[in-house]
Amino acid sequence: MESKVLWALSNLGDAAFLLPLALVCAIWLRSVDMRLALRWAMLLALGMGLVGLSKILYAGCGLEFAAIELRMISGHTMLAASIYTVAGGLLLGGFGGGWYRLGAAGGLALAAAIGASRIMQDAHTPAEVVAGWMLGAAIAALFLARVFDRPRKMPGALAAGLGFLAVSSIAYGHHAPFQRMIEHYSWWFCQGIGL
Repeated sequence: MESKVLWALSNLGDAAFLLPLALVCAIWLRSVDMRLALRWAMLLALGMGLVGLSKILYAGCGLEFAAIELRMISGHTMLAASIYTVAGGLLLGGFGGGWYRLGAAGGLALAAAIGASRIMQDAHTPAEVVAGWMLGAAIAALFLARVFDRPRKMPGALAAGLGFLAVSSIAYGHHAPFQRMIEHYSWWFCQGIGL
């Protein structure tokens, strides 16, 4: 039973599940302000790039911080901390006022649970999960601070919530092939840069 819960939590952090949710956020944001949608895409791409680089440097070049058991940044945790925090913040931001903070806190808590599941499955060390959670939380904080820098009530929260549910029902349980691709091709990158 315990392993089913761990797998269920881990699946909630998979890129195949979370990237479609991030796209729903971007479409919703585009209807409010195109610049917000672009900012969201750029911040998320930056986070994914840092996770990917850390995984390539470990898988292909063997680079790690052995003293703290940090080989790579946890992608599941980073994506969860950024996407769930932003989605929760935007959804509860539909009520106006400071409600977005409660939604963001819920997203961060869910991301922490997903990170803990990755540790318990021996997929990542605590340092890797903390690094992913901190990176994702920073991305979400930078973004939400911009969205709610002045009192704002997010329009269309009900439609966006239904969009999240629809996408979630289709995407849950699928797995993105990013890790296999990194393991297969990263040595080319490291050879190319001479590591």
